[in-house]
Amino acid sequence: MLKKLFGKPPIRLWVIKQVDPDLLHLCGEGRITPADRRDTQATMSALRRGDYRGAVEMTDNGVVLNARLFAALVPHGELSLGASGHAEWRGHSWRVAQVPQRCWTYEGRLVAEPTTLGPLDLVSSEDVSGIRRRACAEDAPSTGDPRFGAADELEGEAEFAARWRRDARDPEQRHDDS
Repeated sequence: MLKKLFGKPPIRLWVIKQVDPDLLHLCGEGRITPADRRDTQATMSALRRGDYRGAVEMTDNGVVLNARLFAALVPHGELSLGASGHAEWRGHSWRVAQVPQRCWTYEGRLVAEPTTLGPLDLVSSEDVSGIRRRACAEDAPSTGDPRFGAADELEGEAEFAARWRRDARDPEQRHDDS
């Protein structure tokens, strides 16, 4: 009777942002709330195939995100997370990097960096190496020799005198009120 009154319990799962060869970028725990029993079975089947489409609610803060943002949604019993920052999934041992909330909606590549904070020793962040590479290329000196200064400073005395005489003869080129 309580199940009919309160509905099916949500499907608990692990939310994985990115899967690298030996590293999982783990956002944390999430849940999916199917409408009924048949929907629960279809949802579990889609999760196991890796083609679930729909909403995922993050359990630590209630944020609801689209499943397309994540590389894998793993039912809770199929991935075991150890205290040492390692996980067992699909018969393979993985290192785990914690993905901060700011990266949950990031659609680029993530990189793992060491940290001493929290239970996991790796934290994920956005890979900005492409941006850095382009910025360094733009900062590279050009092949020419740019010089900055006043217009008078860039030309020789003879060129300046000729321009001054020419401007003095043509009233439209003059910049004073005379």
